[in-house]
Amino acid sequence: MFVGLGTVLNVFAILIGTFLGRLFGNRIKSRTRDLLTDVLGAVTLIGAASAVGSLFEDEIVSSVPNGFPILIVLASLILGGLLGSSMRLEERLNGLGVILNRRFASSESSASSEKFIAGFVTASLIFVIGPLAILGSISDGMSTGIDQLMLKSILDFFASIAFAASLGWGVAFSALSVGIYQGLWTIVGFGLGNVLTEYQIQSMTATGGVLLFGIALKLLRIKEIAIGDLLPALAFAPLIALLASNF
Repeated sequence: MFVGLGTVLNVFAILIGTFLGRLFGNRIKSRTRDLLTDVLGAVTLIGAASAVGSLFEDEIVSSVPNGFPILIVLASLILGGLLGSSMRLEERLNGLGVILNRRFASSESSASSEKFIAGFVTASLIFVIGPLAILGSISDGMSTGIDQLMLKSILDFFASIAFAASLGWGVAFSALSVGIYQGLWTIVGFGLGNVLTEYQIQSMTATGGVLLFGIALKLLRIKEIAIGDLLPALAFAPLIALLASNF
């Protein structure tokens, strides 16, 4: 095996899943495609709840003062939101979707363009937000195994089928986001080794759970949240957890 294999497999899983979703998607009624998106939203809620549950793990509870785990997540989201908003990450991500749509989409209709962009942005956010994307990539970079990214690839494969059936070819280009994002974390793992403690990982996982919850609300058409602007919160979480452990 070579460093980065896990991300390569993940990218191909998304591309193949998108192809299958488009191949059979036209045979699925619009109402059924909407139902598939609702199912993904509901399952994402379960994943979000599981991730947020990390706040109650023994390692983080014993490493920071009482009541601090939730404050770590809150502070991470606030700081991450301020930074991401100032950098206009959500706007830039949507802008990238517009560029890809103009370059690769065959239809010029407004509805088709919106669906392409929604597919790219939504799939990109879901595929990179989960803690498996970061932790699995770091593990891959450290050459300690690609088990986590193998699991993520399987999940993303089935998710991309459902997304592509509902949202179109834009989902395929989320593989670009995954390749770049996870590639960078793989480099971090390769260069720095295992630099995060268990409680820092749990704080990052819980923060990611809140972001996944926001994605679920979007998929279920309940609330539009600029999740892209909150992505820096994942980097703030382990740093704030480290500071909190010194109180």
